[in-house]
Amino acid sequence: MGLLFKNGTIITASDTIEADLLVEGEIITLIGNNLDTDGHEVVDCSGMYLMPGGIDVHTHLELFDFGNTTSNDDFDTGHKAAAFGGTTSHIDFVIQPIGGTLHDGLDAWRKKSQHLAQIDYSFHMAVTDLNDDIMKEIPTLIDEGITSLKVFMAYKNVFMVDDATLYNTMRVAAEHGMIVMVHAENGDVEAALTPALLAEGKTTPYHHGVSRPPEIEGEATNRAVVMSGLTGCPLYVVHMTCEESIDALRRGRAAGYPVMGESCTQYFFLTHDDDLGADGFEGAKYVCSPPIRSKHDHNVLWQAVRDGTLQAVSTDHCNYWFEGGIGPWEEWQAEHKNTAWNTYEKQDPSYRRPGKERGKGDFSKIPNGMPGLEERMMVMWEHGVNKGRISANRFVELHCTNPAKIFGMYPKKGTLSVGSDADIVVFDPNKEHVLSVETTHMRTDYIVYEGWEITGKPVKVYQRGNLLVDGEEWHGKNGNGQFVARKPNAPVL
Repeated sequence: MGLLFKNGTIITASDTIEADLLVEGEIITLIGNNLDTDGHEVVDCSGMYLMPGGIDVHTHLELFDFGNTTSNDDFDTGHKAAAFGGTTSHIDFVIQPIGGTLHDGLDAWRKKSQHLAQIDYSFHMAVTDLNDDIMKEIPTLIDEGITSLKVFMAYKNVFMVDDATLYNTMRVAAEHGMIVMVHAENGDVEAALTPALLAEGKTTPYHHGVSRPPEIEGEATNRAVVMSGLTGCPLYVVHMTCEESIDALRRGRAAGYPVMGESCTQYFFLTHDDDLGADGFEGAKYVCSPPIRSKHDHNVLWQAVRDGTLQAVSTDHCNYWFEGGIGPWEEWQAEHKNTAWNTYEKQDPSYRRPGKERGKGDFSKIPNGMPGLEERMMVMWEHGVNKGRISANRFVELHCTNPAKIFGMYPKKGTLSVGSDADIVVFDPNKEHVLSVETTHMRTDYIVYEGWEITGKPVKVYQRGNLLVDGEEWHGKNGNGQFVARKPNAPVL
């Protein structure tokens, strides 16, 4: 007995067709017209679109941040929220501990994920402490199904690497068919600007953006692009925000360098002046790095996803309480060394780990990040497809297919074709709803799209043929999410 999706419109990156789709076991086995229903469970998709499950390749679940706290969503709540938004797979960032090995970081993330996972997932490896032994360790990640490395050009004295480390990481990665991702901001300049602003009494969330101007993102992006050209290493620039960085990427692509980039949902909508500059401490909700920019940059990003300069839209989901630090958190923090915050919060529904409030009076202490994992596809459908900025096929390409191709998951993931995993979103293009913290499935006390009216919503979501979301009902189970081992030598798009 199979699962037969009847009467729907299938949307992939290349085609829009009215057809039936048959799932047997966990994979798609047949696509065609008027498929026989005998012996199959039928899902009537009249008036609905069938799309591949979304893939968010930039998330930080249960991340211990250098703001001295841990992000709220873990591989339990984060996965549930993702699925309600139509995302069925994601790639999280493993952080190499300073002084430790890459496998030390990997072991820590496996412990966080395996027993909780409800959707499929994979890992990037963030390299923070490169030496000769770590250089030799990099190729062994391929045996673990990890083919992507990340380095930070920002966060001086925490995660930032120098140019020699960036170059050497790219050189080794290129030899083994891996891809290097960069957080592109000039950390030396930011490290000079921040203390100068604080010394002048410029301490508000607004000044977080001032401390990280678009010029330092553009400069770092250009530097990384040049390194890619020198080494031949595929480069993927994460969370691009502004014209300066887009121009650098576009120059590299015009020169034939193997460079690609993503932006994140928030950078298409939120602004430095209106959101980071909100009254009081409200701007802290929007603190992330690189910072949100201007309406002019919104237009630049929309053009970049239309013309192919950008290949994907992710979230950089990393959410913290806006009003945290409730209950005896200091005692817990001292006793548990900043771990097991979920256990702390389960003791009392009012308890909260530290959050954004840590940065009152000093923007540099505001934990960086915001929620967004659940809303990504709905917000981009409304303001991309419904507003005529991109086609439905380009939407699938940006949110599903390109991420799968770039990171070695295609065609297992990212498309609806015979032999692919049955990660299927039944999407109602006419469903009207309002985004709100009251209805979100993320562990958060705010969302950045509060009150936004959206037309279009996932109404059923399947992971490998298993029903996760049915309207407002949740059918996922902890431990059912699988690690996706990825392949090296993925294409440069």
